[in-house]
Amino acid sequence: MQVSPQAPFSTQRGTEKFYFCSKQCKEAFERQASPAAGGACKTCGFWLTPQKRLLLTVIIILCVIALSYPLPSLAPFRFAFFSYIKLIWWAILLGLFLGGLIDHFIPREYISKVLARNSPATILNAVLLGFLLSACSHGILALSIQLHKKGAAAPAVVSFLLASPWANFTMTMMLVGFFGLNGLLIIAAALLVALNTGFIFMFLEKRGLIEKNVNSAEVKEGYSIRRDMKARLQDYRLSLTQLRRDAKGVLLGAQALSNMVLWWIIAGMAAASLAAAYIPVHFFHRFMGPSITGLMVTLGVATVIEVCSEGSSPFAFEIYRQTHALGNSFVFLMAGVVTDYTEIGLLWSNVGRRTALWLPLVTVPQVLILGYLANLILR
Repeated sequence: MQVSPQAPFSTQRGTEKFYFCSKQCKEAFERQASPAAGGACKTCGFWLTPQKRLLLTVIIILCVIALSYPLPSLAPFRFAFFSYIKLIWWAILLGLFLGGLIDHFIPREYISKVLARNSPATILNAVLLGFLLSACSHGILALSIQLHKKGAAAPAVVSFLLASPWANFTMTMMLVGFFGLNGLLIIAAALLVALNTGFIFMFLEKRGLIEKNVNSAEVKEGYSIRRDMKARLQDYRLSLTQLRRDAKGVLLGAQALSNMVLWWIIAGMAAASLAAAYIPVHFFHRFMGPSITGLMVTLGVATVIEVCSEGSSPFAFEIYRQTHALGNSFVFLMAGVVTDYTEIGLLWSNVGRRTALWLPLVTVPQVLILGYLANLILR
């Protein structure tokens, strides 16, 4: 296990000392039954702690923004970056808040029972959960990492990530408003990709080709979430002291989660701002026609400028309005998730490198094939 001498939190097991990036990581490690399970979060061994990486990223962005006032050539970056913040700040805060609620109130046994088993039901549960949660892709990143910390298996995490941004109920209404009944086809295709990918990742996990989640808790035979929840509710005593304790627990969970994901999200927004500011708009319309080349260009553009499901939907409709290529719109919407460097980076550092690498390898061919078929059939 990697350790970092810079980390201020440490604990002793036998003769070995372990270091952590936060109090929450230290406490999670101490709750584990066996040292062999591995307890330090995967970011603890980096040369920079999560807090320092977040601080460094914010400082760099603020310096560039400050320079944009005396240097007009940087002003487009500032405008694009602020517009992206305006689009997704609520989704990020919502994702962190829900992640804090999960961290404080949801036992690992619940997540492990529902989302950690290697079975088709696990994938179906993950996709259904993603559909019910109305959160943008950047907000859902925080939630998915929190689910993984609580014990969700990699196939479930990936299915959840793919289903939520484009197949949630809110986006269903928005896409139907833009595309009419064709919006339902986009939602159905997104769910199909999420399910297929989950089943493929189940196979990869069985073969040992992706990482298993060491955070999963052992669930006893006959364990009932309903009975356990009922017992917890009976023992819960509502009081001002308890409410303060709960609020503090939720905030600490959200803070620990923000240390892991915010710097990735800010870095991703910076890259997207550069693309939006300095790539000509006419390039998008000229090279995104209903052809193989158009699909590949759309894939590349979506990889760079994907920001948020609600924010990307109008642009996807504009592609459809200009080119009448529904497949290109689908590729633009989906590719921003399956090739998003922010998402892949978070999977790499929190779930596992092999899981992160397999994500685009498994999903991109599906997205391109479905986009090509949509252009072929619906033109």
